[in-house]
Amino acid sequence: MLLLISPAKTLDFETPAPTTEFTQADFLKQSKQLVSELRVLAPQDISKLMSISDKLGVLNFDRFASWKTPFKPTNAKQAVYAFQGDVYTGMQAETFSQDDIQFAQQHLRILSGLYGLLRPLDLIQAYRLEMGTGFANSRGKNLYEFWGDSITAAANKQLKEISSSIVINLASNEYFSAIKPKSLKAEIITPVFKDQKNGQYKIISFFAKKARGMMSAYIIQNRITEPEAIKHFNVAGYAFEPSQSSEREWVFIRDEIPS
Repeated sequence: MLLLISPAKTLDFETPAPTTEFTQADFLKQSKQLVSELRVLAPQDISKLMSISDKLGVLNFDRFASWKTPFKPTNAKQAVYAFQGDVYTGMQAETFSQDDIQFAQQHLRILSGLYGLLRPLDLIQAYRLEMGTGFANSRGKNLYEFWGDSITAAANKQLKEISSSIVINLASNEYFSAIKPKSLKAEIITPVFKDQKNGQYKIISFFAKKARGMMSAYIIQNRITEPEAIKHFNVAGYAFEPSQSSEREWVFIRDEIPS
């Protein structure tokens, strides 16, 4: 199986990574092209484009200005340790064993607006560029057009390498939209996480994101390669609910949110 997750806006480049192992991202040439086009934007243009504060506009202007290859552990960090959003809080990759990381390298991919498709140990430099950003570029009117078929082709290549035809979609809609399902040589299964609130089961963004990370860790640490085994996921009180699930959308519910 191939697991797909989203990146995070929150980053940590201060805490040392728990491993010295690293790999280089496959799409650095394309990333370099994007950065060169983003560098023509003034800080206020970046703020407007990304709907962020002036302070963050300056921060990301500086990030694009200082972005440079080659990536080394002294100027970059492995993606799975650099991202620090809710998904990654749930995953807790810093607790992974060496064998866990090697399994993740084969089976986990991070979708990225700037880097396309990342392995956990691929080095990245700090950035902010969400996939849904309407940045007109040399390849089209937005990042979906910039990446075109390349992310899907890379996913197909990895599916072939691991002899699988199953994708577990743990990414947000914004990021999974960079994948072209009709061209993907796999069945797509999307786990959905719902919590009980006011007597109804609802998707609560913070908890759902964290649960995607927990499920990623569950699959990695249990070396799961067959999708049916995912239905046994029981972390943090979640349980598979057949009555709310469909063939390709598997719903996991939780009655009580831990305090």
